[in-house]
Amino acid sequence: MNIIFFHPSFNAEPWIQGIRDRLPDANVRQWLRGDNAPADYALVWLPPHEMLANRQGIKGIFSLGAGVDSILKQELKNPGTLPAGVPLIRLVDAGMARQMQEYVVTSVLHYFRRMDEYKQYQEQRLWKPLVPYNRKDFVIGVLGAGVLGCSIIEKLREFDFNMRCWSRMPKQIDNVESFYGKEQLGDFLSGCKVLINVLPNTPETLGILNLSLFSQLKPGSYVINVARGVHLVEQDLLVAIDKGYVAGATLDVFMEEPLSKLHPFWTHPRINITPHIAANTIPDEAMDAICKNIQRMEKGESPSGLVDIALGY
Repeated sequence: MNIIFFHPSFNAEPWIQGIRDRLPDANVRQWLRGDNAPADYALVWLPPHEMLANRQGIKGIFSLGAGVDSILKQELKNPGTLPAGVPLIRLVDAGMARQMQEYVVTSVLHYFRRMDEYKQYQEQRLWKPLVPYNRKDFVIGVLGAGVLGCSIIEKLREFDFNMRCWSRMPKQIDNVESFYGKEQLGDFLSGCKVLINVLPNTPETLGILNLSLFSQLKPGSYVINVARGVHLVEQDLLVAIDKGYVAGATLDVFMEEPLSKLHPFWTHPRINITPHIAANTIPDEAMDAICKNIQRMEKGESPSGLVDIALGY
């Protein structure tokens, strides 16, 4: 079995050795330009066109991340980057779910306990206790009910929050009100005090966090975006804050990364930003998941995390 590895920024050696340790019979190598030797599987992030184009005999391509939108965008710009008919498999969890839980719970509790407002009072040296939010009325809506979305919902339910979710297709989650499809998006938004976005990046979700959406939330709501920067129309968020639709936002992803030093988000008093760190790939857990999938595929079984190219996730 031959496995090739490519990532523009990861150190390849720990990954190559880790895969060898888990699959002792495999020949694992870092792909370098000009390497056209046989390969059964490829582990990639942003692969160059020539790495996979016209490669014969490859059985599966593994994305070294939960999202595959960047790879699919490359394919759209340069057809053949992904060989036709070859399965594309994403990381379903690999330690990212727990990180995402930590990030989102921290952000939600920050708003629920009104820490954003107390921080502003601190800057004014103002001693002023605020009336706590009513937990029942502090409705939390999650856009996207895949593995990461469900993981976030599960953790927030431990705090007895009133939870709801919205997805492309119906979901059945205990004690969570489920909405789906464009027709139900307005009903989903209307009661939300907190909106958490974990949607995949697809043509249908591009720019979904816009002024029209913000205006349908409960006035003075909070927005947490841990999915993709292209989901958010950034100027619309600033307008929504000015209009009182949104009281605060926590953003981990942006249209352009790194964020320009001149960007207004840096200094906005109601926007918290982090440098795309909500959930990172944990190598050991990612390698475990990838190798288990390769073993499944070698037995003729379907891998977990198989991407529907048409849907984009």
